Amino acid sequence: MDQVVQRVERLNEIGISLSAERDTNIVCDKILKGAMELTDADGGSLYRMSDDHQTLEFVIVANHSLNIHMGGTSGIEINFPPIQLFIDGKPNLNMVVSCAVHEDRTINISDAYHAEGFDFSGTRKFDEQTGYRTQSILTVPMKNHEGEIIGVLQLINSKDHNGETDEFSSDERDLAESLASQAAVALTNNRLIEEQRELFEAFIKLIAGAIDEKSPYTGGHCRRLPDLTMMIADACDHADIGELNGFTMSEADRYELRIASWLHDCGKVTTPEYVVDKSTKLETIYDRVHTVDARFEVLKRDAKIKMLEQKLERLASGTDTSDLEQEYEERIKQLDDDREFIRKSNVGGEFMSDELQQRVRDIARYRWVNTDGVEEDLLNENEVMNLTIAKGTLNDAEREVINNHIVMTIKMLNELPFPKHLVRVPEYAGGHHERMDGKGYPLGLTREQLSIPARMMGIADIFEALTSSDRPYKDAKKISECLRILGFMKQEGHIDPDIFDVFIREKVYMRYADAFLPAEQIDEVDESKIPGYEI
Repeated sequence: MDQVVQRVERLNEIGISLSAERDTNIVCDKILKGAMELTDADGGSLYRMSDDHQTLEFVIVANHSLNIHMGGTSGIEINFPPIQLFIDGKPNLNMVVSCAVHEDRTINISDAYHAEGFDFSGTRKFDEQTGYRTQSILTVPMKNHEGEIIGVLQLINSKDHNGETDEFSSDERDLAESLASQAAVALTNNRLIEEQRELFEAFIKLIAGAIDEKSPYTGGHCRRLPDLTMMIADACDHADIGELNGFTMSEADRYELRIASWLHDCGKVTTPEYVVDKSTKLETIYDRVHTVDARFEVLKRDAKIKMLEQKLERLASGTDTSDLEQEYEERIKQLDDDREFIRKSNVGGEFMSDELQQRVRDIARYRWVNTDGVEEDLLNENEVMNLTIAKGTLNDAEREVINNHIVMTIKMLNELPFPKHLVRVPEYAGGHHERMDGKGYPLGLTREQLSIPARMMGIADIFEALTSSDRPYKDAKKISECLRILGFMKQEGHIDPDIFDVFIREKVYMRYADAFLPAEQIDEVDESKIPGYEI
């Protein structure tokens, strides 16, 4: 009786352990190991029902005497073919495991060599090759909480207290059936959790893909950033620099950061396309530079008309007209130069000097006669404001709209009921536009107020943008130039200095370049010339 009580207590312990474990391979190992322990079995196998319910696939095979452990957490692949549940469309009742499934019952065999109704030729062949003697067999269907058979537990050779092979007792059968039932529920729960996880990940990747597709000028950003972020996380794990000394990330931490990186720009679903897609400074519904071109043509036409009128007056009075032709040609050349300058100014860049901005304002004061016959400045205030944008193609109002995406990201993520292991996703995703000196947005957080993972994502976001070749206002930069700009950002208090140093020291930039950048962008990097980095 004491042994039975001990076995029941052990059964409860195993059941509790199964319910707490999330790694399916570990769960399967615990099921078979626990069943063998409870029944004093020398060996056993665990089978899983295939998705199409046509076969039983080996999950784990173990045998103490033969020192065998295949499948599960062993890392050793099982090469045995799956058990066919049907042969020529009829239920396969010749194999004991398939019969247990079809008849939905536990099968207890005292001696496989003398059992009738089953084909044990494969078992005999295995025994001949290994010198083993398969005798008692206990085969138990594993049914989940809905009564569906999801697999089979099979145990081999029950051992008595003298180590002799014996038949599985009724108590051992009951224990095995109870464990199989608990195990089936644990495996089903794990599968449901994994399916929910896969659905969740597919959904967030769907959102990221939709954001990338929203604009041809940021395509791929949401897909590339998670990989770059995790490259940085790998480099920072166990780093010995500054605040990173002693910093580690568990698999759970890494998963949380990856999810955050996929969601970091989810607020862009609310950003109007006309702002996201603004590829030139004068673009609205269309690029207004063409309207400005037409005005220049009017100025050139008026200049010609004026020249011809003056020429007629002089010819009538017999006065020389050669200077008029020269003045006209100079005027046309000036207008062509000014028009070309406006066209170039319309294409966003990374810096527009005060001198160039003033030239736009000077050109704006040219007078022309519009289609209503009213004389006015060549460029209106809105056009001047846009053409003098110092960086990129967005004016202050549009930049505010774009920047609002991070506010919306935080708001959207804070409204989601994240489970405990993902509770920091909003903070990680919402901090990638903050600066270490507190001059970032939307909350103006300082380095001390930001988690290390959020700072990682900040560097990843900037470096991806610097190396991107699909921005409308800049050409693709060489790696060395991107690192130079990133170095200045470290010196200016924009990015985390420790993570930047690890980024350079561990050559994360090159890992990213090899994976995502074309060969023409990858040049030789002299790390000694990167601002703010000390080798």
